[in-house]
Amino acid sequence: MTIWLYALPALFVAVAAILLILRRGGRVALGLVIAFDLAVLLGAVAAVIVAASGTPAAATVLAEAPQPAANWAALLGAAIAVAGSSIGAAIAVAYTGAAALAAMSERPELFGRAMVIVGLAEGIAIYGLIVAIILIGKA
Repeated sequence: MTIWLYALPALFVAVAAILLILRRGGRVALGLVIAFDLAVLLGAVAAVIVAASGTPAAATVLAEAPQPAANWAALLGAAIAVAGSSIGAAIAVAYTGAAALAAMSERPELFGRAMVIVGLAEGIAIYGLIVAIILIGKA
């Protein structure tokens, strides 16, 4: 799982670099992208060769290792709690923020009250995060 912590940022950087190169246009940019793709392909082939050249003893050690508990349901519930509460908070902040801005444009002294209402809408995301922390703690 930790490989994704390294692979995803590298993937994002690579995609951003390819998009910047392709904006330049022309045959040079296309050649650079093809060269990068070939380098990635060769790296993947090398990784498969190294992974396939493992000894049978390493395979038996992996087979004898205890399997992790089936806590995927709690982790899925935590992800749904965070995603749902974040989307709900975003919708709530959009509507309350727009209404607060309209009210403050007419009466600037309502700033404090308007920010309290927007803050309450942001609290929805915090509640989802707390539920996710509780679920992960039980997993």
